[in-house]
Amino acid sequence: MSFDGLELRNALGRFATGVCLITAVDEQQRSLGMTANSFASVSLDPPLVLWSLQTNSEVYDVFARPRHYAINILSSSQMDLSNRYAKKGEHLLDTAHFRSGKHGAPIIHGALVSFECELEATHEGGDHLIIVGRVHDMTPGPEGEPLVFFSGGYRQLG
Repeated sequence: MSFDGLELRNALGRFATGVCLITAVDEQQRSLGMTANSFASVSLDPPLVLWSLQTNSEVYDVFARPRHYAINILSSSQMDLSNRYAKKGEHLLDTAHFRSGKHGAPIIHGALVSFECELEATHEGGDHLIIVGRVHDMTPGPEGEPLVFFSGGYRQLG
C-alpha cells in the first residue's frame, strides 16, 4: 500500500483526542510548556502514562528527558492556552498560567486534571520519541468539558 504523509496525517486526524499542555522546567529553571494531543494511559499498576514528542521540535532537549514533568489535560475553555503554547517560539510559560507542583513541574491553573510524572522510559518511534512517565501525583481541577481535537480542528462533545 502506498500513501503520502499528508494523506496519512489526515486519516490519523479522524481519531478524536483530548488536548494536553506538557510542562517542564529547563536547566535555566525556566518553566516551559508545549501543546500535545498524543497522551495515553499505559498502566494502572504501576501508574504509567505516555505522550510523544516530535524529534525535530525546537524544545526537544527540554522535553525529551526531564526527570519530572506534568501532563495537564485542558478544558474547552483553555483553547487560548493550547493555541499559544503550540506556536513555535512560544513555550515560555506565563507565570499567571501555572503554579509549581510537588515535584517542581508547572501545574496549569484550571486544567481538568494534572498528572505529575517522573520519567520512566523513552522509546524511539520514527519521527517521534515516545515518553513514558510514572505518575507520582495528580491534581484534579474544576468540572468541565474537555478540549477536543478532531480532523484538524477543535470540536465540542455532544
